[in-house]
Amino acid sequence: MMKKASLFVSLLLLFLCISPKSLISSEVKKLRIISLAPSTTEILFSLSLDDEIVGVTTFCNYPSQALNKEKVGTFSQPDIEKILSLKPDIIFATGLEQAISVEKLKALKLNVCVSDPSNIEELFISIEAIGRLTHREKEAGVLINQMKAKIEQIVNKTKLIPQEQRQKVFVEIWHDPLMTAGKGSFVDELISLAGAINISQDIPRAYSYFSPEQVIARNPDCIILGYMSQEKPLDIVSNRLGWKEIKAVKNKRVYNDINPDLFLRPGPRLVEGLERIHNRLYPK
Repeated sequence: MMKKASLFVSLLLLFLCISPKSLISSEVKKLRIISLAPSTTEILFSLSLDDEIVGVTTFCNYPSQALNKEKVGTFSQPDIEKILSLKPDIIFATGLEQAISVEKLKALKLNVCVSDPSNIEELFISIEAIGRLTHREKEAGVLINQMKAKIEQIVNKTKLIPQEQRQKVFVEIWHDPLMTAGKGSFVDELISLAGAINISQDIPRAYSYFSPEQVIARNPDCIILGYMSQEKPLDIVSNRLGWKEIKAVKNKRVYNDINPDLFLRPGPRLVEGLERIHNRLYPK
């Protein structure tokens, strides 16, 4: 959990994205909102802002209503001219890959708010702040409470599992080159909440390359693939050198039936991802 001081700073930084003038003016008319990230799009729809969303990227694929919204380019290359033509009151974006686009939009005096949580507690802060900025404080509170209740339900099931009985998990984000999730990632946090151990939790970066030899050495009980493939998940990994000796492969516990958006996208559906991961690790 974050300390109160850091929570306050995070909220303050998010609110500083929007000028006081725009907040006042937005109270007398319906907001025009653009979302440049699938995660913020999901949050906005969860806050019942369908009618106020005027643009999303081609990567915003959930909920289904997002597919019918005006497209403003891709995730990494938003169409600045298109965005300007839609005359948004607020633009929601995320960090890293969108940093250059965010600076361009701010240079044009547009109100841009960056939501880039790195853990579940920060996600709650982002939802609360987005709710305030869009006048959906009540909806944001309800959504956060629902998410917390679902997390608590899972944690109550797993907290009594002895350490030596916890499943060891390898999450394969990509296969060529092999990439996984480490310390500081949502994936690592979800695996822990699901009552298991991420075999790559000691790597310092949230997402990083990982050697196949290390997977063999650490011998996970379960492998979850973070990408969709028509090939059977067991077939994907079983032909790799030495992988037939891994417990997960021997026991046919290799899965690719969990939508990666549920555990890689920092939005409201993370709790659904948590539940799906827990059910895969500890089937009834």
